[in-house]
Amino acid sequence: MRKRYTNLDDVDTSKSVRDMIRWQKERNENKKDLRIVIEQAPNKEIEKLVANRSATSITWIGHSTFLIQINGFNILTDPVWAKRMGFQNRLTEPGIELDELPEIDVVFISHGHYDHLDFGTIRRLKGKPTYFVPVGLRRKFQIRGIKHVIEAEWFDSFVFEGMKFSFVPAQHWTKRTLTDTNTSHWGGWILESDEHSIYFVGDTGYFRGFSEIAKKFTIDTVLMPIGAYEPEWFMKESHLTPEDAVKGFLNVAGKIFIPMHYGAYHLADDTGPEALEKLNAEWTRLQLDEHRLKKLLIGETLWL
Repeated sequence: MRKRYTNLDDVDTSKSVRDMIRWQKERNENKKDLRIVIEQAPNKEIEKLVANRSATSITWIGHSTFLIQINGFNILTDPVWAKRMGFQNRLTEPGIELDELPEIDVVFISHGHYDHLDFGTIRRLKGKPTYFVPVGLRRKFQIRGIKHVIEAEWFDSFVFEGMKFSFVPAQHWTKRTLTDTNTSHWGGWILESDEHSIYFVGDTGYFRGFSEIAKKFTIDTVLMPIGAYEPEWFMKESHLTPEDAVKGFLNVAGKIFIPMHYGAYHLADDTGPEALEKLNAEWTRLQLDEHRLKKLLIGETLWL
């Protein structure tokens, strides 16, 4: 019998057929205008990124995909360049084309959902990256001939050529076929160098795990999801509202907040601009330092 993974406190994210029907009825009654999209950065620094071997940078490709350069490594998170997700076309083009990327050294996968794990993209990556994946996913890579794959349980850590990579909990679920629900795990990744730490949160609802993570790690930059939260009665266990994303950021005591997981695919009933509007309103309501919130345009690079 295949192992099925669970959330902290056994929080259940499953939904019934009745829930799905209710959601689809609400969606049909509340059509959203998808013509207003997140902007592309006007000045992309592709040549500088390709040549970079020393500076620390974070470039938002779109959705949950970032190019991170740290300690001389080129790192990708959840690389997805897919033009469609299910029946929906991608709303925004990736910030950098696949063939413009430098050779990739490391790839981090948060979980197996198609908007976070796209083997069509992975087959086209330059270089020979090492893949760090949640426990239960290695076989899906190996059957495709990908050998450099390291599986992780929650709070496993790996020392990798002068850096430390740690897999930490999230509150979510996963599925790629009719029979493999939760047969692999889900979570976030924390990257630590001597100078900087980056927490790639992955996909999650709000949970006590943020406070647990804060007890174990000192975090500088947080890549935090803010989208796919509507309708909240359906999504709240699995996805953060922008308000809860800020709460989670404060729980982990991060220094810089970079929002992600919005604007590329129409996965739920909220839109990218709506998510940003709510994020801005909550940041202002709490009177947080505006310099700690870095809302990247697609393809924009933050140099740290």
